[in-house]
Formats: sequence, structure tokens, C-alpha cells
Amino acid sequence: METENTPRAGVREWVGLAALALPAMLVIMDMSVLHLALPTLSKELEPSGAELLWITDVYGFVIAGAMITMGTLGDRVGRRRMLMIGAVAFGLASVLAAYAPTAETLIVARALLGLAGAVLGPSTLSLISAMFHDAKQRSFAITVWMTSFMLGGAVGPLVGGVLLEAFWWGSVFLVAVPVMVFLLVAGPLVLPEVRNPDAGRLDLTSAAMSLAAILLVVFGVKEFAKEGVAWLPLLTLMLGLVIGALFVTRQRRLTDPLLDMKLFANRGFSVSLGTLTLTVVFMLGSQFLIAQYIQMVVGMKPLESAVWSLPMVVSGTLAMFIAQGVAAQVGKAYVFGAGLTVAAVGFTVLAQVDSGSGIGTVVTAASLLFAGLMPVSSLGIGMIVDAAPPEQAGSAAAVGETTQELGGALGIAVLGSVLNIAYRSGVAGSVPDGVPASVRESVTDNLPAALEVAGRLPGETGSQLIAVARQSFAQGLAWIAMGAVPVMLALAVTVTLLLRNVGRPDGGVVEGGGADDGGGRGGVHGGEGGVLTVRHPATRSTVEPRHFLPTRNFPRHLTRA
Repeated sequence: METENTPRAGVREWVGLAALALPAMLVIMDMSVLHLALPTLSKELEPSGAELLWITDVYGFVIAGAMITMGTLGDRVGRRRMLMIGAVAFGLASVLAAYAPTAETLIVARALLGLAGAVLGPSTLSLISAMFHDAKQRSFAITVWMTSFMLGGAVGPLVGGVLLEAFWWGSVFLVAVPVMVFLLVAGPLVLPEVRNPDAGRLDLTSAAMSLAAILLVVFGVKEFAKEGVAWLPLLTLMLGLVIGALFVTRQRRLTDPLLDMKLFANRGFSVSLGTLTLTVVFMLGSQFLIAQYIQMVVGMKPLESAVWSLPMVVSGTLAMFIAQGVAAQVGKAYVFGAGLTVAAVGFTVLAQVDSGSGIGTVVTAASLLFAGLMPVSSLGIGMIVDAAPPEQAGSAAAVGETTQELGGALGIAVLGSVLNIAYRSGVAGSVPDGVPASVRESVTDNLPAALEVAGRLPGETGSQLIAVARQSFAQGLAWIAMGAVPVMLALAVTVTLLLRNVGRPDGGVVEGGGADDGGGRGGVHGGEGGVLTVRHPATRSTVEPRHFLPTRNFPRHLTRA
């Protein structure tokens, strides 16, 4: 519950939020602009097939692998300091990528961008947690932060398309430079320095294990999406999971773990994390497939497709801001349930698509999906950070963001594989007789190959093949949507029941986790002599409020009692 002494954010904090939202937007934008630049840079740098894959994938690999380590490091050395280091690194790596003379140099630059992005992500979110003490303001600030990610994904292709029309391929990377300069100038003026002075040394073995485990799992999932069931993705997945299990075992034994496993005993943290994972799997996986449908079934160009993605961004953004206000009145659990139910309606609409549906049906479905799932993601990431003690906010933020990276990779891999199976099943018995036997295997493999082959065939045969391939793809998308409906409804019921007493606006007792203040930071209890004390649901430790959060004057350190 909020007290009269809870400080509210002023102009300085809101300007600081703008400074934090911009780099968060760029981290996502840097993923999307590259896809538009690939054809042009491929002509100039002439990368091999393997090099092209590394140029595309290494950024996401490094971000996912390094985020937990960088988030925990920020708790130890200072979150603003890490943010400044990340801004310098991101700006310099962007310049290196823009003027890369070879494919090898571009791969190195993209890896450095990923490492810098892994620093920026958890630093921005954990600083928001320290700047906004009022639960309602903090929820609103996290919604703004989440909106910046959505805008980065939506605006990236539009900005990239405009730049590529006027400049060379490297210009898409230079967009980040002025933003990072602004962050370096404004950051020290408007952002607090927050760290845990009692934190122990960084366990390098744990850092290496977390990096290896996440990289292997992400690589295995992505290879599974590309190659299907094969030895390499299966072995890397298994090895990554084994190292991950050893990592967890090590954390339980360490006095100063890289990641405190006690966090997972908190219901708000663990249920929100699981919900966030499934939400991102279906949201990003569906977004990937819908983008393919718009381009290859409807027949739009990438830039047109990006424009038609704006309605889903607008609906998701509006829903997030409405949801954070409603959650303050009725509790987050019921907003979670409502959002997942709206997503089920969106998947029901998407299940009606076929090759002749056009753009209206799929955009309506996507808008409903984002309106339902984006509030769940926004409130979920907020509950994950709020469930952690302030001195562990960086590592909690890193866990939440790593979950989104893994969920996105898993969504594309799993839903993409299911769609490929449905596509092959639909095309296999329907290939027109005029298609040569030499290309039938590639035609049944995927839709892009079928469209490419159809363009070389005589008019009637080519048209028939295009119709069959597009209908099979659309049918696969509809099957995935039908399967998602019961998953969303079951998740809505489960999450509402598990979280119904977590983060309640009346400050009720949290089941299995002590009291909650409505924002997730632990309930306020009366201590000895009438002094208020705050109990963290994750650690059960009790501290005085004045030591729990930095003041409005931004002290240099966050100290514990």
C-alpha cells in the first residue's frame, strides 16, 4: 500500500524516463532495420551463406546470453554507470557497423551491438524501478517503457526504408548515434545512481555458465526452426539445458549468487515469469507468421507490410495504458485474465483466414491479439521487477528481458515448425501436374520456394501452384490460431486464480508470500516502537523504508539496513 510519505515523481524523473525509453526503442529497432538492409549490403559485402546468418543472428544471441550477467553487474557497480558504458559501446559499435568494409567486420560489430544492448536493457528497467516509488506512477512508467519497445519494432522498418531510399545501407545503423549522445549528456543530470554496496563479488563461473546455457538454448531453438529435427539443434538444446541445470544448482550453494533462486519462491515473480514466457511465445510467433502472410499471401512489399502493422501497435499501446489504470482499481490478476481472453478472441478471428481473406481480417485479428497480450506483457514485467528487493532489481529485470528473448525465439521456432508441417501436408497432394518432378521437393518445402518456382512456370500451371501454396500456408496459420484459443483461455483462468491476491489494490495478504503493497514490493508492517518496516516477499528480510528506496534527491548509493 502507498503511504503519505511515498515520494512521487517530478519533472526530473519524467525527463529521465524519456532518456531511458529512447535507448530501449533502439535496441529493438536495431533488430528490425537490418532485414531491410540485407539485400543491399549483401551485394556490397558479398557474405557467404554462413556469414549472412551470423550477421542476422549474432545480435540476438549475444543480447540473450549476456543480459543476466549485465543486469547483475549493474546491481553491483551502479546501474547508471552501466547504462553510460552501454551507451558509449552501442554508439561506437553502430559506427563500426555502418562503415564495415567486410562481412567479418560487420559480424563483429553486430556482436558488440548485442553486448551493448544487453547492458542497456536491464539498466533502463531497473532504473525505472528506483526512480518511480509510487506504484501507479511506476506502472505507468513501465508501460511507457514497453511502448518504446513496440514502437522500435514498428518504426524500425519504416525508418530503415526511408534511409535506404536516400543513403547507403550503413545509414540504418547511424540512427542510434545521436540518441546515445543525448543519453550520455542527459543521463548524469536526470538519472540516479543506484547500486547495492553490500553485494559480493561477481562469480565469473556462474556468468560463463549462464552465457553458455542461454546461447546454446537460443541457437538450438533457432536451428530447429530452420532445419527441423536434426542432431545439431537437439544436441545444443540438451547441452544448454544441462548447463542451465548446473547453473541453478551452483546458485543455490553460493553465498553471493549471480541470480538469487529465492526470487522464484515468490508467487508474483514466478507466475508472472511463466505467463510472460507463454505470452511472448504466442505474440511474437504469431507476429512473425502474420508478417509472412501479409507479404507472401496478400502480396504486399515489406514497407507496405510495416505500414499495415501500425494498427496492432496502436491497439496494443492503448490497451497497455488502459490496463494499468484498471489494474490499480481491480488488481492485476483480473487484467491478466481479461487480456488473455481478448487474445483468445483475436485467435478466433485469425482462425477464419484463408488465401482470399485479404488484409482486413488478419489486421483485425492481429490488433485484438496485441490489445490482449501487450497489457499482460507490460504488467508481467512490472510484477517481475517489483517482486525483487530493490538491490536485485537489475538481475530481476534481466531475467524478465531474457525470458522475452527466449520466448520470442521459441515462438518463432515452434509456431513456425507447426506451420511448416501444415503447409507440407496441404501442398503434398495438391501440386499441379505441370510442375516438374525436379522441383516438387522444394515446392513442398516452404512457401517462398513455391512462389519462386511458380514464377518460372507457364501461366496456368504457375497460377495454380501459387493458389495451392498460399492456401496451404493460410490453412496452417488458421490451425495454429485454433490451437491457441484453448491455451489462452486456460491460461487466463489459471493466472487469475494464482494471482488473485497478489498486487491487490487493497493491499491484501499475498498467498504464500506475505503481504503486498499493491505494487508488488512487499507489504508494510508495523515494527517495534511503531516504526514502519518493509518486508520483501522474496527474501523475508525486514528493513526500514528510508533505507529501502533512494530519495527524491537521488543519493549515490542504495543501502540496506
